Amino acid sequence: MNEACRQIRRDLLAVAYHSGNGHLPTCFSVVEMIYAAYGVMKHDPANPKWEQRDLFILSKGHAALALYSVLGELGYFPPEDVFTLGRKGSIFGCHPDRTKIPGIEASTGSLGHGIGLAAGMALAFKIQKSERRVFTLIGDGESNEGSVWEAVMVAAHQKLSNLTILYDDNRSHARGLPIENPAERFRAFGCEVLEVDGHDVSALKAACAGRGETVRVVVARTVKGHGCKTLVDNVYEWHRRSPNDAEMPLLLEELNAQPV
Repeated sequence: MNEACRQIRRDLLAVAYHSGNGHLPTCFSVVEMIYAAYGVMKHDPANPKWEQRDLFILSKGHAALALYSVLGELGYFPPEDVFTLGRKGSIFGCHPDRTKIPGIEASTGSLGHGIGLAAGMALAFKIQKSERRVFTLIGDGESNEGSVWEAVMVAAHQKLSNLTILYDDNRSHARGLPIENPAERFRAFGCEVLEVDGHDVSALKAACAGRGETVRVVVARTVKGHGCKTLVDNVYEWHRRSPNDAEMPLLLEELNAQPV
């Protein structure tokens, strides 16, 4: 496991433990994807509103804690500030708010909406002949929303080569309406598709770095709860709960035991 991503997961556990909030399994599945995207993006933590920055939109807004933890590690704000997650008066809500938090580009949470915003932003940059890029992260369950495929259809039709869609293929929607062969489906819509290990930072960076002739989709094979066996084995139990005093040492032990 990438050491920076291991530390981000430690932060996730600590915040969830102290605040009583956080969707840990889904946050654990997307850490490397967010970290890798920011690794290739043009951005400046000291100047979050830099006019030439690339944009990152977390369409699956319930994984906000993962995005906060990455932004904290990158220097957008002190990581310990996130410990106020969900408290009265805190800027850190359980879904991201662009009007309050440095580095957040869109207020998301209603599933299927973020990718539409991302496509619109990418189209605006294309019209402006700007070199700025847009990255958006969507979930497999979220992709049951028709608005996701409407946005993909528009993005492919407009050949938005400045748009990269990160698809979290953690198969969390197995109990609902799972999407089989997502890469095949995105290709059918006219997208350029790359399939990678969603926990391999180097592979993710390579997939995100380039741009082709149209919208790029990175189908990232991930494990919900990756890094802690307890989370992986009990994803539904952990959907909306935080670790207690007895569970924290076990989760940290499992995380620290992950090989580099």
